[in-house]
Parts: sequence; C-alpha cells; structure tokens
Amino acid sequence: MSDKDKEKAQDVITSYRKRQQAAKQAPLILGLSAALLVIGAAVLIFWLVNPQGFQISLFPTATSTPTETATPTNTATNTPLPTDTPTVTNTPTETATPTASGPFPYTVQEGDTLIGIAEKFNVDFFVLVAINNLDPSNPLIRVGDQITIPGPNTQLPTATPLPPNLPRGTKIEYIVQPNDTLAIIAEKFNSTVEDILEQNKLENPNTIFFGQKLIVRVNLVTPVPPTPTPIATVTPTSATIATATPTP
Repeated sequence: MSDKDKEKAQDVITSYRKRQQAAKQAPLILGLSAALLVIGAAVLIFWLVNPQGFQISLFPTATSTPTETATPTNTATNTPLPTDTPTVTNTPTETATPTASGPFPYTVQEGDTLIGIAEKFNVDFFVLVAINNLDPSNPLIRVGDQITIPGPNTQLPTATPLPPNLPRGTKIEYIVQPNDTLAIIAEKFNSTVEDILEQNKLENPNTIFFGQKLIVRVNLVTPVPPTPTPIATVTPTSATIATATPTP
C-alpha cells in the first residue's frame, strides 16, 4: 500500500469520527433548542398576560427609596379663657361729721391725734389747742383725756392789750401765734427783730413756731405814723371857646 492510499484511509477514518461525534451531539443540540423554544414561548405568554409585571433590562434599575411622610401632629391651640366682667362698685360718699353748734366735751380715743380731732369736727387746730390750755409747743393728749371741742366758728382768744405808756425797754412774755414772724411781733410792740433775737438767744429769725414763748422789750422805737395816701386833685383849666369867623 502506497503512502497516498494510507493518507486516504486516514482521512476516511477522521471523517467518520467527526460524523460519529456530530451524531452524538445532535440530540443535545436539539434538546437545547427545544428548551429555548419552550422558555421563549413561556416568556411571551407571560408578557402578553401581564405586560407591566415583567420587564427585562440589561442594567439594574434604581430602586426608589420610600420617603418618610411627616405625620401631622395635633397643635395645641390656646383657647382664651372667659374674662370676668368687672363689677362696678359704687364709691362710698364721705359723710361730713355733724359739728355741734357750741362747745362740747370729747373723750380721747385710741389712735386719736389733735390734728385728726380738729379735722373730724371741722375746727381750727390752733383754736383747739388754745381752748384746752395745751402747751402750743408740745400739745400732748392721752387716751381717756377729756377735751373741749369748740364751735366751728370759734376764733383764737384775743390777747390782753398792754397797758398804755409802758416805760421804754419793759420786758413782756409773748406767745407766738399762727402766722407770726419776728418782724410782725417787733412792729406790734415797737421793738426790733435784732433785739428779740438777742433777748431769746436766737440765731435765725425764721425758726420761731406756734406756741413758743418769747421775751420782747417794748417801746424801743418810736412808732412812725402811717403816711397818708395823697389824694389827686383836679385843677380846673380855662376852656377856650372857638368862635366861627365869617368868610368874606
């Protein structure tokens, strides 16, 4: 057998082996093809029945993250409370305490003061002090004391007038009255402010007070008579009577 015949025989064997292998693989290929056809048919049927429920994508689809929804909470509302309507209260009218027409006794009560008693009975404080012979510089009263309440129009007692023609420099004792000043006292007794300050060892003429006792030397100066107010007199003047002159 020649070499060519050997090669032909070898080719035949090789070809046979390939056919044998192909014959063995044919059922497998047919089976895979049939399986693919079945799968494709199933997918097609499923898609036709539910097109939205089956989607094929080559890339992963981003899954949306559910957003938390804020749950509304009940907000407390301030409900205004009912306002009480103010009740109008009538202001009590002060009733004036009736005052007796004449002097009458009064017993000092707890908490009383002379000023309060004077206001209560509408009388002058200084008159109340003078009527009851109290020390004007320190008028003290105590609970249970009985004092005299003067009438509403009672005036301070008038001081006893000094005897006329007292010698110059005569010393008298004077009790300061309401609204007194050293100038008024000096003028009243023909004295001087400087001498009254010296006699009473005072430094400030404005420090005297009601009820204070002062030593006053009288008739130190000669009283100056008041200057009469001049009365204006009208001097008559001659009146000139105009006469009309006829015009030629």
